[in-house]
Amino acid sequence: MAVSVPDLESRSAQEVLEHVVERHHPRLVMACSFQKEEAVLLDMLMAIEPQARVFTIDTGVLFDETRATWRAVEERYGLHVEVHDALSHDGRPWTGGEHCCSAAKVAALDRALADVDAWITGLRREQAPTRAQAPKLDWDPARGVWKASPLADWTERDVWRYVLEHELPYNPLHDQGYSSIGCATCTLPGSGREGRWAGSDKSECGLHGESLEP
Repeated sequence: MAVSVPDLESRSAQEVLEHVVERHHPRLVMACSFQKEEAVLLDMLMAIEPQARVFTIDTGVLFDETRATWRAVEERYGLHVEVHDALSHDGRPWTGGEHCCSAAKVAALDRALADVDAWITGLRREQAPTRAQAPKLDWDPARGVWKASPLADWTERDVWRYVLEHELPYNPLHDQGYSSIGCATCTLPGSGREGRWAGSDKSECGLHGESLEP
């Protein structure tokens, strides 16, 4: 049966969050990788619903700066971030090429979304061509959940303005030229998502429905 998707394209980020919280909390989670977009979303979400659930996917090879940001976020909001592991279990280290965490991250996401009706992401359209058409609210028929991207139409400038005006904790790697931050094994400084899986044509890991292949 077809699902009717509300048109929230003219709504602000706060209004999109209010919509999904009103309709889906507590069966709602926010995905957090501790980048600047999530700093904004966390601040908005905690103001709307302090008991909202937040999760992260831990590959075991996160930057130390990312883990420090994680601790700072939990301290600021009195928040416990749920953890879903995407760790290597065969003894081989993660790399950005042949042995990457993509499939494991997708499996971890599936576990995170197994008991919810909706999730919140930090996708923005200007981040990459693969995200240029990202709607603010969409229905994922494969998982049977709603997917909200309240910052879809925000620019980099919009994000930084909010972060700085509200004095939010953010990942210090952004100040070192990392626009997008993933695992320490395969992320380099770069604009957009060009620093992710550096040295390959890959720009997505499949969490948002993209192909797992370059």
